[in-house]
Amino acid sequence: MELNSLRQFLVVARLEHLSRAADELHIAQPSLSRTIARLESELGTPLFDRSGRLRLNDTGKLFRDHVERSLGELEAGRRAVAEATSVGLGTVRLASETFLTLTGPLAAYKRAHPSIEIELHWSLAEDMARRLRAQDVDLCVASQPIHAEGLESMQLFEEAVGVGVPLAHPFASRTSVSIDELADQPFITARKGHWLRRLLDRLFAARDLTPKIVCESDEHSAIADLISAGLGIGLVPGFARHSATRAPVAWIAVDSPDCRRRVTLHWGADSHLSTAARLMRTTITGWDWTAPEPNGRAAGRSQ
Repeated sequence: MELNSLRQFLVVARLEHLSRAADELHIAQPSLSRTIARLESELGTPLFDRSGRLRLNDTGKLFRDHVERSLGELEAGRRAVAEATSVGLGTVRLASETFLTLTGPLAAYKRAHPSIEIELHWSLAEDMARRLRAQDVDLCVASQPIHAEGLESMQLFEEAVGVGVPLAHPFASRTSVSIDELADQPFITARKGHWLRRLLDRLFAARDLTPKIVCESDEHSAIADLISAGLGIGLVPGFARHSATRAPVAWIAVDSPDCRRRVTLHWGADSHLSTAARLMRTTITGWDWTAPEPNGRAAGRSQ
């Protein structure tokens, strides 16, 4: 089996769509189809169900897990050799759903280790376990639970998530608001998969409600701007209240014990962490997350 074929298989397994996988790999779809067919022929069994939409079957999932670990070990070996023969400390690769929360420790790390290159990768939480197993990244910071084997983790902090409203909104003078009161409000939020959207959907589903979403934004930093402009309201983490912003919005507590996020650092249990990655882990886990930045009444940008 060729390594390139295995890498192509992982992309198809992740996307479960041949044309999108071909686009991502920058190859022709017929060529990718032949690669997958050859791989299945070598293994003597289909890896995908092809009735309707392409789906990774149970055998394919089993094979995917082994391929991820195998390619991850090869990458770890390459990085270990590079670290052993390099005069510097190398590179650290960090994935997160948001980096605004991490600006403090990232800045401190860069000041302490200016020669280390930092690679930042935006990632959905649902992709993080795969990326860690494949050693595509060294560390991941997630704002929602990651349920997967082979990972170690440390919770960084837990905080309340409130609702951000325009300063002229009737709720702006309130200290708290219930989910039922938010049922008919227009929401500005992230797309499906992002922790902010998952929390919103979960809170409403628990009351057999559906949020009225008027805007799904891929630009998470723009959510506060849109709220401030009066286009709707949205969930805003407590951490954001202490960030500088050009878009002042009022932050109101939500009367629900479930309206919270838990920010956790994850890494592979069996992975060889480089010196640069271990130093980054120490910086992030040792950071004082209870000390807010200079605070104002306004909430910051959505995390």
